[in-house]
Amino acid sequence: MKKIQKLAALLLMSMLLLVGCSTGDSKPATNESEQNKAASGEESAAAQFPVTITDALGREITLEKKPERIISMVPSNTEILFGLGLDEEIVGVSDNDNFPEQTATKEKVGGIEFNIELMASLKPDIIFAHGSGMYNFEKGMEQLEAMGIPVFVVKNAVNFEETYETMKQMGQLTGRVAQAEEMVASMQKDIEEIKTKATGLDEKSAFIVVGTNPDLYAVGTGTFINEMLNTLGIKNSVTQPDWPQYSAEQFVSDNPDVILVTYENDIDAILSNPAYAEMDAVKSGNVYLIDADTTSRQGPRIVDGIQSIAQTMYPEVFGE
Repeated sequence: MKKIQKLAALLLMSMLLLVGCSTGDSKPATNESEQNKAASGEESAAAQFPVTITDALGREITLEKKPERIISMVPSNTEILFGLGLDEEIVGVSDNDNFPEQTATKEKVGGIEFNIELMASLKPDIIFAHGSGMYNFEKGMEQLEAMGIPVFVVKNAVNFEETYETMKQMGQLTGRVAQAEEMVASMQKDIEEIKTKATGLDEKSAFIVVGTNPDLYAVGTGTFINEMLNTLGIKNSVTQPDWPQYSAEQFVSDNPDVILVTYENDIDAILSNPAYAEMDAVKSGNVYLIDADTTSRQGPRIVDGIQSIAQTMYPEVFGE
């Protein structure tokens, strides 16, 4: 039974990540100085190759030159790539990609299941996969690599530092090292500002629900979203690690100040369930929806995700 529950939690986490930035400036150089600067940037990017980076599976992935055609298999990777200004290089994204709006113009290569033939036909120089989705992609990855297409598996980050490292790795593999460094520095600055703003606020407890049908699953410790709570000084009512399954009795016993959900239909599922009627958060109406995409995607919009939680928990301080 424990193995089944663990597998179910893994699949739920993968679904959350697979389903839940600025672009490069496309204007032409307007003077000789800007043209020289652009040329210098291209030369600098070319000088970074060949490059070898170890991926989440411990495999060394080598690129001999800057990739001109890129496929991203999860929204978080896609948002990082667009944030690095790689709009023109991205030729394929997942079915679940919805940000930025340019993703609508890209070839869709699949969601939970991927079209390996289509991916190969796009002739990518590199494919960015994700550690959370390897349970059903290992065979496909072998097929692609047998065709000479490198697949870099991004780590399933459980904290901000691992996300920063992912951004830097993707920057190295795409010749956008400086842009990746700038992205990370900007995010770190914004997060520190949020921490400062949250200092001294009354501590609240929150229980984040990531699914209620058919079973209730929650955000536990050692997870990406848990670090968002820590950033704001909010106590996670869930003390178990990862994405634990909760019984109705456990949920009622925790009795958090606030219940946050990542799917709108879960609000009604909680408010209409008589088993939860006596919970403080239910009686006071403190059951709220937070943005699923920005709180689950390990990419440039981490700050937006933290803001989504902050505005819900402390509207008087972080109100829009």
